[in-house]
Amino acid sequence: MGESNISRRTMLGLVGGAGVAVGVAGTSLALGPSGVAQAADVSAPISFYGTHQAGITTPAQDRLHFASFDLITKSRDDLIALLRAWSAAAAQMTAGHPAGATGAVDGHPAAPPDDTGEALDLPPGGLTLTIGFGPSMFDGRFGLADRKPAALAELPHFVGDALRPEISDGDLCVQACAYDPQVAVHAIRNLARIGFGKVSVRWSQLGFGRTSATTRDQVTPRNMMGFKDGTNNIKAEDTQLLDEHVWVPQGDGPAWMTGGSYMVTRRIRMTIETWDRTSLAEQEGVIGRTKKAGAPMHATGEFDELDFEAKGPDGKPATPMDAHVRLAHHTQAKGARILRRGYNFADGSDGLGRLDAGLFFIAYQRDPRTGFVPIQQNLGGDALNEYIRHVGSGLFACPPGVAGPGGFWGEGLFA
Repeated sequence: MGESNISRRTMLGLVGGAGVAVGVAGTSLALGPSGVAQAADVSAPISFYGTHQAGITTPAQDRLHFASFDLITKSRDDLIALLRAWSAAAAQMTAGHPAGATGAVDGHPAAPPDDTGEALDLPPGGLTLTIGFGPSMFDGRFGLADRKPAALAELPHFVGDALRPEISDGDLCVQACAYDPQVAVHAIRNLARIGFGKVSVRWSQLGFGRTSATTRDQVTPRNMMGFKDGTNNIKAEDTQLLDEHVWVPQGDGPAWMTGGSYMVTRRIRMTIETWDRTSLAEQEGVIGRTKKAGAPMHATGEFDELDFEAKGPDGKPATPMDAHVRLAHHTQAKGARILRRGYNFADGSDGLGRLDAGLFFIAYQRDPRTGFVPIQQNLGGDALNEYIRHVGSGLFACPPGVAGPGGFWGEGLFA
């Protein structure tokens, strides 16, 4: 392997502490159109530092470990100390280093290691870590009530909601994406370890097989229903659309969110067994695209323009009026657009012989009230609702990126 695959054990000798530089010599990093560093290959590191947090427009990796945390401390100083410690550890882990200064094996033998060790000898794997603050963090415990963004307004009830509180919401969340599942799990595990006594894990979700392309050179992936998912997604190259629909501009809400974005998560369980017994023609009508190519029903290519006026051979709309792609399209949903970054999940069975599987939906937007909400409200008549249930939900404010060593996640919130 090349220099970008230097093991974490070897890299330990190069770690100088919490302010470690993440530009490893010999590793190729490219600055993407969104101002976020992007790895040149799947083993290389992606910089933790930047104008925006990595893990939003970064080319979507194959694996996810998402965790939502409840704060069990009531101390503002504890919260700031936690965010400082997490940021320092995140900078190190995304660079391929251990979470702490002495790592998993080089500390005092009588003390617990400051890294859990399961990522020893593994390359950085394109790890990104993205933090979000939930509405409940602004409930007054930490003197932040007057800094809560209006965009963190409670999501309304939607058709198909069967939300379970134990897998919804949270004070804080961290999204770990990587090309190696062990690298992603290691990152969340070590942040939870560092936060012991200050946070507890509320819920978590493992994901595989990205269900969105976030750059134009990525092939559109398929979801658990077998269809290409996210064809019409905003891409990192669409800088004007990102500025209009994803990044929070100056003056749009509190200053500490400038350059940030808002994240909505939805755990969407699919009724796999019912879907699998549905005819191909009906499946394609429900989605509004062909299953093989992902093309509009009136066209042949995946990226052919959707024409909702086009008629089929029977004279009826080629794209059914209740098709998912019609109702989710920005032209049908008050111009609302979001950047999708979802993952498939399969969490065994439900005890009744049915697969507990579906889509862990993640969307970033400038404001959920003008992004996710109007789209989801428009999906009330979606034919797809027969085959899905939204069982978990989360809403989080993701602050801008950390400028450099010594800074920390959400620093502007406490200024």
